[in-house]
Amino acid sequence: MSEIPRYLCVKAQHAILSADHEGQATILIDRLTGKIIEVTMGDIKSKVEQNDVETIELEEGQVLMPGLVDAHVHLNEPGRTEWEGFETGTKAAAAGGITTVVDMPLNAIPPTTTVKNFDIKLNAAKEQCHVDIGFWGGVIPDNADELPGLIKRGVRGFKCFLIESGVDEFPCVNEEQVRAAMDRLVNTDSVLLFHAEMEGCCHGHESNPIDRTYESYLRSRPESLETHAIDLIIRLTKEYYEKGQPVNTHIVHLSAASALPAIRSAKAAGLPLTVETCYHYLNFTAESIPDGATHYKCSPPIREASNRQLLWDALLDGTIDYVVSDHSPCTADLKNPETGDFGTAWGGIASVQFGLPVLWSQGRDRGVTLQKIVKWLSSSPARRIRMYDRKGKIQAGYDGDLVIWQPETRYKVEESKVYFKNKLSPYVGKELYGLVDKTILRGTVVYDRQSSNPFASPVGDFLL
Repeated sequence: MSEIPRYLCVKAQHAILSADHEGQATILIDRLTGKIIEVTMGDIKSKVEQNDVETIELEEGQVLMPGLVDAHVHLNEPGRTEWEGFETGTKAAAAGGITTVVDMPLNAIPPTTTVKNFDIKLNAAKEQCHVDIGFWGGVIPDNADELPGLIKRGVRGFKCFLIESGVDEFPCVNEEQVRAAMDRLVNTDSVLLFHAEMEGCCHGHESNPIDRTYESYLRSRPESLETHAIDLIIRLTKEYYEKGQPVNTHIVHLSAASALPAIRSAKAAGLPLTVETCYHYLNFTAESIPDGATHYKCSPPIREASNRQLLWDALLDGTIDYVVSDHSPCTADLKNPETGDFGTAWGGIASVQFGLPVLWSQGRDRGVTLQKIVKWLSSSPARRIRMYDRKGKIQAGYDGDLVIWQPETRYKVEESKVYFKNKLSPYVGKELYGLVDKTILRGTVVYDRQSSNPFASPVGDFLL
């Protein structure tokens, strides 16, 4: 018998196997391959030596679900590791029930805009990741010829900005440059992601002075920035689709509900467009953000309660496909804690660890089911990153990625139990429903809340 049993058996009275199936389940995972080899309602039928099986039996109040997929995180390594890093960021992900993250092409230095830069990032991430990790490439002016090589190296798709990104090494692109990128993505299954804010003829986002009041910051990033950008994205997606050269497009972190009618029309027309929003847009409201509370600053901004409700409606009716953290931390000094000045504070919310309880805390009062949670946090993002043949549900042949949690347990977020590097987050001190007990990656328990050492050694793989 090996020191660690080859097989893991997980028994659950309440399991959400996918967005469509729940019930009692017994799961058998082969740790040698990392794959689920059997899912049954009773005893396992596979012929394995019982002394080579470790068993985890869920307790009353615990629920088993597929490991979560967060398709939008900024891990900032190399180059800005004082903000975050692969080790701390993926530890926090594991503590949140996440088994797969996809790292954005910025704010690391260098950005993931060339094959050479991508290799630098991969080298930095080696033997550091506590969950599986994929990577988005970046589209910036004049790098269109790099995209085919990045696709061959395994990036999940590409992200561009239609407005200043906030970091000099990742400039925004114009329509001509977007077209050059889309031309390279024709006849591929890749996807072009858009930070969908863009200045139009009637508004410059710097035209409104910003001070320590949240209202001043909100005025500086009106919904028109988003709707103007989304009109361009839909127009180009439609043009390529109608000429028989479709390109998959995706809107990241949708905040403006006024863009929803155009998105609904585009989807109804069959355009290959998907949309995500973020936990903070579905949780916080502009009216509740204190002046000077710059740890709430993000771009696009958190908007009013009426806007939040419309985003929830769109998530529930399928207009919005899934939810992500957009984990974008920084050092505390960049949030201007002394002055509370929203104008010069870094825009980004640290949150990768808290997505599941945040969404459930808001959703449970809106009639959201756990199957919906699995759809929004596992299956739909797995499909968008082209990993739905191995991630996003509990099924034989899929990776043995699981989360065990207590949906009805309420707890207070304590800074001492925050595992990302910089602890400044609007979720600290908040009370949430949904306590993550264990996270299992390909059959290995990578996070165990009740252990004196809650994290296993890094076993995360690159998804290339």
